[in-house]
Amino acid sequence: MKKEKKIENVLKRIRINRIVLPMLIGIGVVVFLLWKQFDRSAFNDIEWGIWTLGWLMLGVFFYVIRHLAYAARLVILSDNVFSWRKAIQLIFIWEFSTAVSPTSLGGSAVAMFFLSQEKIKTAKAVTIVLYSVVLDTLFFVISLPLLYIILGPLVIRPEMETLFDINGYGITFLFVFFAMMTYGFVFYYGLFHRPDQIKKLLNFIGNRKILRRFKKKIINTGIDIEKSSKTLRAKSPLFHLKAILSTFTAWFFKFTLIFCVIYAFIHDLPRTFYNTAMIYGRYETMFTITAASPTPGGSGLAEYLFGGFYSDYVPITLAVVIAFAWRLIAYYTYLFAGVIIVPQWIRKIYKKNKLSL
Repeated sequence: MKKEKKIENVLKRIRINRIVLPMLIGIGVVVFLLWKQFDRSAFNDIEWGIWTLGWLMLGVFFYVIRHLAYAARLVILSDNVFSWRKAIQLIFIWEFSTAVSPTSLGGSAVAMFFLSQEKIKTAKAVTIVLYSVVLDTLFFVISLPLLYIILGPLVIRPEMETLFDINGYGITFLFVFFAMMTYGFVFYYGLFHRPDQIKKLLNFIGNRKILRRFKKKIINTGIDIEKSSKTLRAKSPLFHLKAILSTFTAWFFKFTLIFCVIYAFIHDLPRTFYNTAMIYGRYETMFTITAASPTPGGSGLAEYLFGGFYSDYVPITLAVVIAFAWRLIAYYTYLFAGVIIVPQWIRKIYKKNKLSL
C-alpha cells in the first residue's frame, strides 16, 4: 500500500496544472513583450528560407546530442543497469520534472523518486542524482571563469566593460555562482571524503521538531549517502572520466542552441568566433541567473531576460520572437514530451507495483 500511495502522490504532483502553469507564465510574458516591443515591419523583414530553417535544424540537432549525452551519463552512473532506450526515456522524465519545478529547487527530488522506481536501489538513485549535481557544478566552476578570462566582463552583460559596472543582474549572477560552488563542494565533500559528517548533519536536521515528520526520510538519506560514498570511491578513474565527458558534452551542446537560433533570424550578424563565443557565454550567464528563479523551469524570467542579455546582437523588435523560438526548442519540447511519456511511465510503474503487492 505504501508503494501505491507514493505513486499516487507523484501523480498529484504531475497533474495538469503543473504543465499549464509554466506555459501560462512563459507565454504570458511573451505576449506582454510582443505588445510592448513587437515591430511588424521588422518581423516581415525576416527571410524565412533555407538559411533560417538550416540554423534552426542545427540547433535541434545539437539538442538531440545534448539529450543523448545525458542518457550516456545515466547509463554510466547506473553501471549499465539502464539500457540506452530506458536512459533516453528517463532523461525525458528528468527534464520534465525540472521543467515543472521551480528552478531554484530543481527537479532532483522528483528525479530521485523516478530512478528509485526502476531496477536500482534507493542508495544507487541517491548516488546518481547527487553525483550528477557534483558533475554539473564542476562544468560551471570550470567554464564560467574560463569564459570570463577569454571574453572579459561583457560575457556577464552587454553594458559591463569592467567589473565596476556590475549591476543587479551581475550581483545575482555572482551570488548564484558562489551558491552553486558551495552546494557542489558540500556534495563532493560528502560523497568522496566525509560522508559520516553529512550523515551527522542530516541526523541533526532530522531531529529538529519542525522537521520531525520527515525524520525517517532525512536519516535514511544520510545512510544512503554513506553507502553511495563507498561505491563511488571504489570506481576506476575511467568511470569518472566518462561521467565528466558526458556531462560536459551535454552542457556544451545545450548552450550551443542559442547562437543557432540567433543566427537563424539575424542574417547580417557576422559569424565570427568572437561573436559565437560571446553569444554562447551569455547563455551560460543568463542560465545561472535563472537558476534562482521561483517559477517552474525559469518560465517568464528567461523570456524576459533574453532581450537585455543580447541587446547588442538582437534588435529589441525581434528579441521576443527569437526568445520564443529558443524556448520552444529548449523548454516547451520537454513539457510537451512529458505529457505523453510521463503518464505512460507512471501507469507502467503503478501496474508493476500493484502486481508485486
